[in-house]
Amino acid sequence: MENKIAAKKLAELGHITRLSIFRYLVKVGDQGAPVGQIQEELNIPGSTLSHHISRLVSVGLIRQVRESRTLYCIPQFKVLNELIDFLQAECCTEGQCNT
Repeated sequence: MENKIAAKKLAELGHITRLSIFRYLVKVGDQGAPVGQIQEELNIPGSTLSHHISRLVSVGLIRQVRESRTLYCIPQFKVLNELIDFLQAECCTEGQCNT
């Protein structure tokens, strides 16, 4: 992963509302959650929620799937793991590591 790509993903997670949405989706797991459930659980107005979800979708941290009339948001654990791996890739290469 390039610094530029990692920075974009981290920037989107750097907003408190988007971080809350993503953390909630991580809690519910691979099946994701309907947008209405996210809205209810986090008490975020619909138009605001839509904006924040689209930002997370744009960097690949979540994807959306429509089933009939319900729109689900699904966390992309592979992308999250790639980001974590990127952050840890050079751990302790220039000194002692205390992890």
